[in-house]
Amino acid sequence: MDQEERLQEWYRRQYHFFVSSIDRLVEAMRRHQQNVAYNDLYGVCEHYFGKPRQAASSHAVFKMPWAGDPRVNIQNDKGKAKAYQVRQVLKAIDKKEAM
Repeated sequence: MDQEERLQEWYRRQYHFFVSSIDRLVEAMRRHQQNVAYNDLYGVCEHYFGKPRQAASSHAVFKMPWAGDPRVNIQNDKGKAKAYQVRQVLKAIDKKEAM
């Protein structure tokens, strides 16, 4: 195996680890909307919706790929995400996966 093949294999493993960890985070959020770390919710949003269109000090706004309510806003509350915002993100993920 040459260097390029090893590098491609490494990237494949990293991607698989990242995606499976995102899946685990989403499942944990479905079970418990309370006590979700803001950074975990931010990472899930970035994975599903891309970079935020706005990322102020305590808020991040992610654009949705459909018309109507075109954004999800998440807020950092002392390192935790607010439960109602976790529910909004989960609803948006479900809607995106149904498209």
